[in-house]
Order: sequence, then C-alpha cells, then structure tokens
Amino acid sequence: MTRIIGISDIHGEYKKLESVLEQIKPHDTDTLVFMGDYIDRGSKSKEVVDKIISMQDVCNCVYLIGSHEYALLHAEIDDYYNYLFWNYGGDKTVESYGSFNKIFETHGDFFNSLKPYYLTPNYLFIHAGLRKGIALENQDLTDMVYIRSEFYNKPHDLPQKIIFGHTEFDTPRILDDKICIDTGCGKYKDAPLTAIVIEKGKEYFVNSNGDLWS
Repeated sequence: MTRIIGISDIHGEYKKLESVLEQIKPHDTDTLVFMGDYIDRGSKSKEVVDKIISMQDVCNCVYLIGSHEYALLHAEIDDYYNYLFWNYGGDKTVESYGSFNKIFETHGDFFNSLKPYYLTPNYLFIHAGLRKGIALENQDLTDMVYIRSEFYNKPHDLPQKIIFGHTEFDTPRILDDKICIDTGCGKYKDAPLTAIVIEKGKEYFVNSNGDLWS
C-alpha cells in the first residue's frame, strides 16, 4: 500500500500535527509532503520542525517552503519581510527557539533546503499556487508561496491536480483541478489541521479533530 500524504499550514501547533500523524500512521512506502508554514502563531514551532524532520526515519519526506518560511529567510535583508515575520506570529517562533539567531543555529540548513513544489504524474503539491500561463520552471517563488485568489478562483493550465494550502477555508476546498487543505490551523484557536491522503487514485481527508471523509 503506497500513499501520498499532504500536510500544510501547521503553524506551530504540535499537538494537532501529532493527532493527524497518529491517525494516518505513515509507513515506509508512503511519501509525506509537508507543504510549508510550519512556524509562527502557535507556541511550538521548534517542536513541529523537529517532528517533521524526524519523520524521515519513518517514510519518504518532502519539505516545501511556505510564506512564513519565506518571510523568515528574508527578514534580516528586507524590511517588508521583516514586518511580515514579526507581525504574523514570528514572535512565537522566536520564543519557541529562544532567540531569532537560534532559529538558524538549530534549523538553518533545513529552512534553506525547502523546495518550491513537488510534482508527480497526477498531482502538484505547492504552498500557495501558481500564476496561469507561465511554465512551471519559470514561476516566481513569491507567487508560489503568496498567491491567493488569482490562483484559486481560476482554472489552471497544468495536467496535474494541484494540492495547496496558504488560504484557509472551513473545510478543504475541492475543485476539479485543485484542492486546498488549509483549514485555519494556528490562525483560529479551534481550527483543525487537515491532511490529504491519496491512495490508489482516490483522495480522502483526515483532520486533528478525528474527522475522516472523502
């Protein structure tokens, strides 16, 4: 049994991540795609990053960059991203690590290694989305981690179904050509973390509240 599992927008919510992983029970033939926004807002960003790195011992893992990681990586060289980092939950990340510098001392290699997307024959996993009419290899990284309605309100022109996060909905937003799995974890106190599981060509969803549906 081989599965592809996507998880996005954890935002420092370690217990919700644990709940999802316990329900899915990844095994060595699975590919687990973490789709960005591991940090900020919740109180346990360091623990979240430690956990997702440790999942390499369980199964094949892919780590994508999200908007919050992008802001973190640019916070000291660009005033705009410095503002985004500190005003959208970065203070919680700094508290989790002990200082801003310790973020990079502890997990700098990890944050600098994050990929923009993960492509399979049938699916494209990405944090926020793409700009229509531009070849995948020519997409701007800031679009891939920040784009919203220009992507999710329009059909795209790739053959793959796109799995994305970044823009929260109460439940997964399921369209013919794309699925958003961000259900507000970290942004709203009671919002669950949601994962998509793709198995034998079928998609189903698991969230940290224990809900399972297809």
